[in-house]
Amino acid sequence: MLVFLLLRLTPGDPAAILAGDAATSEQIAAIRSSLGLDRPLPVQFAIWMGKLLSGDLGQSYYFRIDVATLIAQRLEPTFALATLTILVAVLVSIPLGVLAAWRFGGWLDRALMGFSVMGFSVPVFVLAYLLIWALSLKLEWLPVQGYVRISEGGIVLFLKHLILPSITLSVIYIALIARVTRASVLEALGEDYIRTARAKGLPEMRVLVRHALANAAVPIATVIGIGVAILIGGVVVTESVYAIPGLGRLTVDAVLARDFPTIQGVILFFSFVYVAVNLLIDLSYVFLDPRIRY
Repeated sequence: MLVFLLLRLTPGDPAAILAGDAATSEQIAAIRSSLGLDRPLPVQFAIWMGKLLSGDLGQSYYFRIDVATLIAQRLEPTFALATLTILVAVLVSIPLGVLAAWRFGGWLDRALMGFSVMGFSVPVFVLAYLLIWALSLKLEWLPVQGYVRISEGGIVLFLKHLILPSITLSVIYIALIARVTRASVLEALGEDYIRTARAKGLPEMRVLVRHALANAAVPIATVIGIGVAILIGGVVVTESVYAIPGLGRLTVDAVLARDFPTIQGVILFFSFVYVAVNLLIDLSYVFLDPRIRY
């Protein structure tokens, strides 16, 4: 409801954009009527909700196809980028956080905290342009922009086009997860069972992984789920910078074209993904901590 109202109360007329600069007021009025935008807002909302409850997201004003079909067409690039980003972030951030907690107060700990501040402070698009300048324009290691499907160019070309966007998007995610991992493992290292494990002569790596990290897993899993919101916001910017034809780029194009049904459909889809991921994270607590039962 909030998104629906914000779209219609902010300046900008979809009919005027579709009609073009040379259109007359009569032509714009005719387009508004054909789109149903001349009806009262409560009526427009009731019609949209009625279609939504039957599984119909409506038809795009700009692309002239069903919004559900449009989302399905753009889903693969976004899913590939998000999956690779999460894998990179988790594989890098958790070991970093554990090592920083283990060497609390040392140079690695201070370096991680500095990286976390930088990761949260530098905007995604600034980091993207810096990486493009360094890795694409100067060193010529990776493509500047674009996306290649596995079926079209193979796995190597597919990954070459995704590495740079994934690094860009994963920096803030790594900063978030690493910082929470450090805090959680640091708290666990002060518990009695850690001193008992060390007193038994267990190897330090086993103490860190099997005892400290295992007992700090719940807050780490929680922040991974919460970070999906950051990931969704970052996808919109990252796909625009790297010209990736995914849902993020679709969102920007729809906003510029004032394509109400597409914007509403994409936001609903992102909201569903966010809720579903956090539900799965909550359910995973049963396996991470045997004391938790549902």
